[in-house]
Amino acid sequence: MLRLGPLAAAGRWLPAGPRLGLPCLAAGPVSFSRSWPPRPVGDCGLLRRQVRPAAGSATGGRGLALKTPKGTRDHPPAHTALRDRLLAAVVACFKRHGAAAIDTPVLELRETLMGKYGEDAKLIYELQDQGGELLALRYDLTVPFARYLAMNKITNMKRYHIAKVYRRDNPATTRGRYREFYQCDFDIAGQFDPMIPDAECLKIVHEILSDLQLGDFLIKVNDRRILNGVFAVCGIPESKFLTTCSTVDKLDRMPWKEVRSEMVGEKGLSPEAADRIGEYVQLHGGLDLIERLLQDPKLSQNKLAKEGLGDMKLLFEYLTLFGITGQISFDLSLARGLDYYTGVIFEAVLLQQENDHVEEPVSVGSVAGGGRYDGLVGMFDPKGRKVPCVGVSIGIERIFSILEQRVQASGEKVRTTETQVLVATPQKHLLAARLKLICELWDAGIKAEMLYKKDPKLLKQLQYCEDTGIPLAVIIGEQELTDGVIKLRNVATREEVDIPREKLVDEIRRRLEP
Repeated sequence: MLRLGPLAAAGRWLPAGPRLGLPCLAAGPVSFSRSWPPRPVGDCGLLRRQVRPAAGSATGGRGLALKTPKGTRDHPPAHTALRDRLLAAVVACFKRHGAAAIDTPVLELRETLMGKYGEDAKLIYELQDQGGELLALRYDLTVPFARYLAMNKITNMKRYHIAKVYRRDNPATTRGRYREFYQCDFDIAGQFDPMIPDAECLKIVHEILSDLQLGDFLIKVNDRRILNGVFAVCGIPESKFLTTCSTVDKLDRMPWKEVRSEMVGEKGLSPEAADRIGEYVQLHGGLDLIERLLQDPKLSQNKLAKEGLGDMKLLFEYLTLFGITGQISFDLSLARGLDYYTGVIFEAVLLQQENDHVEEPVSVGSVAGGGRYDGLVGMFDPKGRKVPCVGVSIGIERIFSILEQRVQASGEKVRTTETQVLVATPQKHLLAARLKLICELWDAGIKAEMLYKKDPKLLKQLQYCEDTGIPLAVIIGEQELTDGVIKLRNVATREEVDIPREKLVDEIRRRLEP
């Protein structure tokens, strides 16, 4: 489990990074606010004076607006430290399930991305033609993975990929929705027996959300074949399956009345057909609902729906063996608007936020999603050879927004470095002794710091330890040099002990053991 880190003398601290073994994540924080630009003092406004004339020449004398583009943000050290631990927890789960990491370019050929995302294709960042290839920023990590498999003629792979993606979406930063954001993907490619890889992907989602202790969650599952079967028995022409699917996908944020109105008014469905769809897509349950639909006089006659329901029944049997069906719901309203899904689809949502410090719950929507896309690789293969794939993407930015607000609300301090020891001196003219000692610690693999002053005051050095959460200080003074010892100080308890210099590294390692 991911819990609060150890305490330091100056207060409670979240450690700067995960220890070997269980990664640490906190549910409590520090204020991340920083004032920018700083108030100029004396010549501190020099940078401003340098920037403004240059900006004025291009903007008619107006000052340069220092801001990040809409839908993006900087991450100060405390943010980055918290996010790194969150990513470490996710990666640990992916590795536990045997995945290998890959990376792909942030740029893709525009034709690689087009025609894969349905109505969301308008959110792709297309780059201006520079006289060469027509390019776009990647929209997700799934299509580049499919391109990678086809290009390298790979037919069997279990991979994870963590990288930034870009969408020209309307940002909602309070809900963790940005135009530039990280995705954390886990995918299994290859021809395997039905629903075994799909069940593992759902188990991974369950493990990650359980370990992060974000509160109660629900994983909704459905199957595109079942949805297409529903559309068929309700009289919808196949040419309208994808557009109808995109409308059904809005049921998690719009009432059925508005969804029905869009089906009829914008998608051209008859009111009767929309009503018949509504009878199905508002159903949710478990194995009992699957059994009921298998006996449905209309759906049971549809080949696609029957295949999907048979696989869904098998999936629930495997999820029962994993012991996670308590957080799984077979939900016919789940559609996932992307065109490339062909079978099982799923999405994880948080049900509530258990936060004593914040009166209003944090609303972040879905925090994971994925599904089966058996035809995507074949779209890139010259001979159309298909490689069945199933995968999941963890909504890391939305999860981070929850943890960030918890940290800010609780008043905890987040360690932004992993320094283990500060090398200090109590008297003047001991810089050489400090440099020699810190070099010994670095060479031994110990994370150490010292202040960049020739003769810093001891109190300032010890205060730096407390302010930054450094657990140990080694003090070397004139007497210690004479006696051949080093004074080792526990910053939290302020306890000090003399250690023979040749045994210092072993003693530090012993004290730093978890």
